[in-house]
Amino acid sequence: MADRSAAREMRLTRRHVERLVREISDPGFQPFPGVRPATDEDFDRLAAELRQGAPDEAFWVFAYGSLIWNPAFEFVEKRVALARGWRRIFCLGWDRRFRGNSENPGLMLALDRGGQCKGIAFRLEPETLKESMDQLVRREMSMVPSSFPPRWINVETEEGPLRALTFAMDRKSGRYIGHLGDEETAQMLATACGFRGSMAEYLHATVEHLEQLGIHDRHLWKLQHLTAERIEAMHGA
Repeated sequence: MADRSAAREMRLTRRHVERLVREISDPGFQPFPGVRPATDEDFDRLAAELRQGAPDEAFWVFAYGSLIWNPAFEFVEKRVALARGWRRIFCLGWDRRFRGNSENPGLMLALDRGGQCKGIAFRLEPETLKESMDQLVRREMSMVPSSFPPRWINVETEEGPLRALTFAMDRKSGRYIGHLGDEETAQMLATACGFRGSMAEYLHATVEHLEQLGIHDRHLWKLQHLTAERIEAMHGA
């Protein structure tokens, strides 16, 4: 895929991200009411169900966040894809392990109903589909029941429509945080950090890769600007 990077310059830079680097040990599974850690049996069952429910022609995965810049599977093709009726938003809370902690929890991106979302559709390698699906569910489905369960959605690409697997927010989940405004979200993004890194790093990587792919997400663009302002206010310009 050709690099169609826009000429826009991000306000949030790697220098901002470096100011938030902290050494944090993995606290382990953080319990939520009504959920438990997924087991090997859960992963095997879910991966098998998803393979069996896939369209006959090809297995596509629609990525909208970190899977874009850090896919957890082998793929043979990728396309810019549009999901109508869905939006990319920070609404999955609260992360007190990976990119947040007990004092400053993180809020992750999820696919929520409403609007539209441009992302990347990956076609998985058929010969390694079993292994790829195992890797994918272990990465995305660490809890049972999941707050953002897998589902098949329709996406549009320049080459034609596709049926793709994605992970979408369950609004009935106790982890759904749909009430925060941009200012509150930016404050969280500027302060949360876990053993895998900071929320600012996550935001920076997502926006940077979207722009490189020619995808301009106006909401995330605004958030990266606000987040940079808050980091500068706390740590200096």
